[in-house]
Amino acid sequence: MIKSVARQPRSDSSMSRPVPPFISGPSGNLETLAEGFDKPFKGIAIICHPHPLHGGTMQNKVVHYLARTLRNLGLATLRFNFRGVGKSEGKYGESIGETADLLAIIDWVTDHYPGTPLWLAGFSFGGYVALRGSTQREVKQLITIAPSVSFFDASDLLPPDCPWLLVQGKDDDVVPHRAILDWLAGLKTQPTSIYLDGVGHFFHGKLPLLSEILLTHLQPAADRLSSLGGQSARHGL
Repeated sequence: MIKSVARQPRSDSSMSRPVPPFISGPSGNLETLAEGFDKPFKGIAIICHPHPLHGGTMQNKVVHYLARTLRNLGLATLRFNFRGVGKSEGKYGESIGETADLLAIIDWVTDHYPGTPLWLAGFSFGGYVALRGSTQREVKQLITIAPSVSFFDASDLLPPDCPWLLVQGKDDDVVPHRAILDWLAGLKTQPTSIYLDGVGHFFHGKLPLLSEILLTHLQPAADRLSSLGGQSARHGL
């Protein structure tokens, strides 16, 4: 298991520029959307979007709600488009390439905001990629919303070492509830799992409920970040 090495935060005043609109990835530049870096924050959450070949982008409404909710918990958020999506360069990488994209984003964050607690989150395909990435870098919290384990071979996926929250709709016709249960049955380490009656894959009409659930279940973890010493925008590049 590959882990990044935590570095001590830098504090010189020249390091106050925001996250750039593009970060270099393994297949070219990756388009980013950074929010909440202009004020003190407890940690940084990187959020992964749905399937690139099925209209998934960092502007997806579930991803948008994820980002907004995590900022309400006191984290800065960083969304990005996988390779070949929006203005990101490259072409679809069958989840392996997208995992490499995520790792490049993580490495940029840990290099420019060393010592800052990192959370990973993702919806659908993005949840699957976030899970893959969480076992290859040091992560404080993983959040997967309807991870698409029924579309990819998840048999060799290891659970993360960090706390893990999974939210799944019982009426999901894209990633069936039963597929999630069958997959989890084979894992030695289980996430905190929340299954919602009457909720489909895209959370139509249920996004406020999703936000409320995330706030309720993640508030204690966010409160613990306060004791670690939140970073401020001046600690970034």
